[in-house]
Amino acid sequence: MADPERRRRRPPVRRKLRCSRESPCSNCVKSRSGSCVYENFISHPQQRAELGLGVRHRESQYLAPINSVSSTATATTVANNTSQSSPKAASSTTGSTSASHSSQEVESLRSRIKQLEEQLSKINLAPSQPPVPLSDSNIEIIDSRISGTFYIHHEDDFTGQPRAISRSVTHKTRVFGQSHWITGFSLVRDIIGIFEPYVRDESSKISVLMQKSKCLARSIKDRRSAQWPSPPVADLPSKDVADELVNHYFRTVEPVYRILHIPTFKRDYEAHWVSTSSEPNIPFLVQLKLVLAIGATTYDELFSLKASAIGWVFEAQTWISEPGFKHRLNLQYIQTNILLLIAREFVDVGPDLVWISAGTLLRTAIYMGLHKDPKRLPKMSIFAAEMRRRLWNTILELSTQLSLTSGGPPFISLDSFDTEPPGNFDDEQITADNPVPKPETSFTQMSTAIALRTMFATRLSITKFLNDHNSRGTYGETLRLDAELRTAYKSVLRLLRGYKSGPGLRPSEFEVDMVSLLMNRYILSLHNPYFNPATQEAAYAFSRKVIIESSLKVWRTMYPSSTTMSFQTSKETEMPPSKQRDLPRLAICASGFFRIITLQASVLIAMELMTQLQEEDILGPGLIRQDLLTIMEEAKTWSWMTIEAGETSIKGYFLASLLAAHVEGRLQGLEKDDLRKFLVKVIEEAEEKCIPKLEEMLARYQTKNAVEELEQSHSTSEPQPLGDWDFSMSDALFDFSNPEPINWVFDEASQDPLLWS
Repeated sequence: MADPERRRRRPPVRRKLRCSRESPCSNCVKSRSGSCVYENFISHPQQRAELGLGVRHRESQYLAPINSVSSTATATTVANNTSQSSPKAASSTTGSTSASHSSQEVESLRSRIKQLEEQLSKINLAPSQPPVPLSDSNIEIIDSRISGTFYIHHEDDFTGQPRAISRSVTHKTRVFGQSHWITGFSLVRDIIGIFEPYVRDESSKISVLMQKSKCLARSIKDRRSAQWPSPPVADLPSKDVADELVNHYFRTVEPVYRILHIPTFKRDYEAHWVSTSSEPNIPFLVQLKLVLAIGATTYDELFSLKASAIGWVFEAQTWISEPGFKHRLNLQYIQTNILLLIAREFVDVGPDLVWISAGTLLRTAIYMGLHKDPKRLPKMSIFAAEMRRRLWNTILELSTQLSLTSGGPPFISLDSFDTEPPGNFDDEQITADNPVPKPETSFTQMSTAIALRTMFATRLSITKFLNDHNSRGTYGETLRLDAELRTAYKSVLRLLRGYKSGPGLRPSEFEVDMVSLLMNRYILSLHNPYFNPATQEAAYAFSRKVIIESSLKVWRTMYPSSTTMSFQTSKETEMPPSKQRDLPRLAICASGFFRIITLQASVLIAMELMTQLQEEDILGPGLIRQDLLTIMEEAKTWSWMTIEAGETSIKGYFLASLLAAHVEGRLQGLEKDDLRKFLVKVIEEAEEKCIPKLEEMLARYQTKNAVEELEQSHSTSEPQPLGDWDFSMSDALFDFSNPEPINWVFDEASQDPLLWS
């Protein structure tokens, strides 16, 4: 029997009906399929070689992403396969369908190769950035029960800068950039370390008094603070007091940071007092209370209205924090936000966190289009256009200034806005029809703000140079920015002097001093990282000279000597004495920028005196500057005045007394042990002087017998950590909550060259 004819088994074939054989095909496009794969189990080896690549190509194109590395490999593979498979070879296959399919695949591959080559060229042309070293070798850890734990990020070695330069400091949950005062902490850490053993001993007199001062300070702040939330109420001080507070605001803050339209505000202010409506205008009432709070900082030298000012700020913060404020997005809302930032910093309501809120204000302004010049927006009145320019100008100024103070990057650049500077108008002009701005040589209510704007680009560059996370600036760049700032400031100074000698309106002494104070703050920030290296390397001697001269100018501005005051009085006999003391009062009563720069100047002057004493020991008798020695005692007086004005922390007076005593001990030639005893005695006396003042302050805000209750509570309870021993400048300078052992105790092995020869 003959065997039946054996049939060749053929693999199953999956076919798409009416398939256009494109990628994706027409049917998959209609069905919105997530993938399109044409599978055909072809038995002929040549057909598998020709068509298999096309199948893989489609799968990789629509099913998996291709990264830059695999793209290069794919491009090479496809190019090799394409060189081996040509249309001529494809035509040798059987059937017109295979020939057509192969031709389409080749065209698709050529297109894909072109795309891959373009991607590869872009990758190759991309600029290469040098890798940032991630080693921890440039981080210095300072761990102490007095100061807490600081991580000081020094300059990387490959930049050629001295290692002593600090680029940033990490403490607790915050990172401070180079312009923050804390980067200079290493200058005084060894001096403070002298009495660390006494603080570690909880039974020592220093530790007991510190604990008591902390308890008193906490109780004072609790009783002085308002409740949260605090909705705005119509209660105001008497009209006589309110009038004076408003006048203080308009002669200090408003000329520098233009926020309000003065005629409009004064009109609404007078209408508020004569209004009989039971429903007050809440948005204006909030603005008014913020103006009163800011004016209260220069009302008197004791800041007698501080508790009221804190309450007014709490009311404004409550109103601003209400949800669903979309209907408030107008210029008045922007004005209120700006006033709130300034009031929080001045009145000491979270001043070290104002920079965070400034970021929200900046984004709100951009959301409202203030970063676009009114010429590029729908047509509006001259009044609206100029107010938008003024407010944007003020937001730029505050954002940069707060970035410098907080040590944070400014998060703004010159190409992120095109709003022009405000016009040189008086406030009355912009409400008229078709007003013409006055020439630059004529002083107006906008002239000081416009003058600061001319220096904005350079100051922004300095802030970025100091605080951007990837900044690796060299000393040459520091000198270049210093020269740019000085050139710009000289032009502004000539302009302001021209105003003072000309007819008509003139800038006040406050405005001129404020411009000078701001410039010296930027100069100090630029050169401060090189102060410590300058004591050892002559290459940075210029920075040392600049720091001392700038610190001296700052100190004499914020704490004028009797000679300076007599000269100013004879020069401007028509000015009331109260107006001559506005800026010094801000240094005493207001927290934030004014307090920080004044204390920083005194510390830098003290360190210069110690350096001079060290050089005298090495090089022989030299000339100790008597003007700097005078400032040491003045710093103690100024710090005590801040406590009398309501400052609850004794750290400012503590530090000023310590530095002055150290200089005095070195001048007397005290040896190490004698100097240690002398400093401990001075610190104990300083604490003993502060405790009664804090108790007196507490008595103003509390019920009877609260002082006795506080003392009893303190004597019967466990010692409380002093990690939050608050001070607007040095809230991290003394941290008594760290139980870990210190690693830089004052002993024989730890001798600072500024302390001992």
